[in-house]
Amino acid sequence: MNDSKYPRRCVVSGAASGIGRAIALAFAAEGDRLVLLDRDGERLAQAVISCRDRGGAEVFGVEADVATPAGASAGVDAALQYWQGIDILVNNAGLLTQAPCTQLSLAQWDEMLDVDLRSAFLASQRALPAMIAQRWGRIINIASQLGLKGGAELCHYAAAKAGMIGFTKSLALEVSSDNVLVNAIAPGPIETPLVDGISAAWKAAKAAELPLGRFGRAEEVAPTALLLASDPGGNLYCGQTLGPNSGDVMP
Repeated sequence: MNDSKYPRRCVVSGAASGIGRAIALAFAAEGDRLVLLDRDGERLAQAVISCRDRGGAEVFGVEADVATPAGASAGVDAALQYWQGIDILVNNAGLLTQAPCTQLSLAQWDEMLDVDLRSAFLASQRALPAMIAQRWGRIINIASQLGLKGGAELCHYAAAKAGMIGFTKSLALEVSSDNVLVNAIAPGPIETPLVDGISAAWKAAKAAELPLGRFGRAEEVAPTALLLASDPGGNLYCGQTLGPNSGDVMP
């Protein structure tokens, strides 16, 4: 870990459930300080308690909707208020809906890009001045293997996640000289509340395609975030997309 910053100041969006919650718990177990951001206030409160029980040095919850500009920046705003800085930003908030492209409404398209892509840009833009000033920072963007390979009836989702990967690479080129490392994680299908809206037939067909033959679990993704955030373990990762994906994509 980065001893000079320990306990580290971390912000995790979409932290009330699924991958975001698992990542928050993993950082809490390291004794880090945490701001958890989510729009589900009830689940968020439970996640805060769990992170405190796991060992988080200080844990705060911020209820906000990242589909709005103010909500997307709210977690970073809180970290700057509480601790006058931020060390780690995990842009995890996302939604997942399913429809053929011909049936997608403009509202569905816009909502997907607002939540799954624009929010990461806004939060990163807010965090970067503090990270650059201290010459240390880690931004971890949660993408998807569908951003690499696409997915039928998921054009809007795959487009947002492909955008997240392109954003990660471009931002890494801009800020790596300031010792701010930006990377992405592109999980395969994971058993989380996010996939509840996807049809059972789609999920069964998808599981059959996977070399491992199963969806992953959120706690199997969280260690990748710990690696990318660590010092020296994560120090050579710059603009990379790591894939805990059950073998769905093999670069």
